[in-house]
Amino acid sequence: MRNILGLVILALVIYAIVMIVQSGAPTAHKVLWSLLVLILPVIGLIIWGLMGPGSPLKR
Repeated sequence: MRNILGLVILALVIYAIVMIVQSGAPTAHKVLWSLLVLILPVIGLIIWGLMGPGSPLKR
């Protein structure tokens, strides 16, 4: 079960990094978001989902 959870988190981190890189945000923001997601995967994904480029809270 732990392996599946780890794979799901890894897939979400990869997805988030790809979406961050493809966004229209400035390069500095892309680097900071990518570092946040890589250093703190679960918390970083939650914060990125809530506050990142294209998030529902920014509309």
